Amino acid sequence: MKLLIIEDEPTLLKDLGEFVAREGFLYELAQDYATAVEKIMLYDYDCVILDINLPDGSGFEILEKLRQHQKLDGVLILSARDSIDDKMKGFELGADDYLTKPFFFSELNARVRAIIRRKKFNTNKDIRFGNIHIDLDQHLVRVGIETLNFTKKEFAILTHLISNQKRVVTKTALSEYIWGDYVDEADSFGFLFSQMKNLKRKLKEAGAQVEITNIYGVGYQIKSL
Repeated sequence: MKLLIIEDEPTLLKDLGEFVAREGFLYELAQDYATAVEKIMLYDYDCVILDINLPDGSGFEILEKLRQHQKLDGVLILSARDSIDDKMKGFELGADDYLTKPFFFSELNARVRAIIRRKKFNTNKDIRFGNIHIDLDQHLVRVGIETLNFTKKEFAILTHLISNQKRVVTKTALSEYIWGDYVDEADSFGFLFSQMKNLKRKLKEAGAQVEITNIYGVGYQIKSL
């Protein structure tokens, strides 16, 4: 699962990045309006943590752009402004939640996870797919009593495929979701093929009753057996 953190205060931005990494998330950072807009237009995120006060624009304008372009990213507004008018404006523009600074990181974590569960998995934190059991909050995958040892990227690929199980996810879309800005540094999909190979091997060795199908020339789709 992947987050975009938009925050203009350097220390808080760094601390947020380190915190969500410890919680098992992939993430990208944006410290200003221009960078944030570029990222949300190029890539998809499971949740955007959005500061309202930015040096070169407003977080509300970013929220408007997300909804104008029919982007489905979850949004948690993070703001020092505690007025009811700001909260109402945020919700009217399509925000999923609003957290006022200062805040506890544990509360931020709980709210982000709740948004992702609601947006992608119908509020469930425990996902069953085939004979796979996924605990979204703990970032754990089990087959029977066996806990599989997945990297963050492998976990993100698996949950992203499951949340999009009714359609084929293109190689480009999956690569951009996992690697974001860094995908441009690769001259092929070799890095994706390597992650996918390891993911399939671990699922097979554990006896997972799922199949990740490679749709030649297009991408991947996951099915339960």
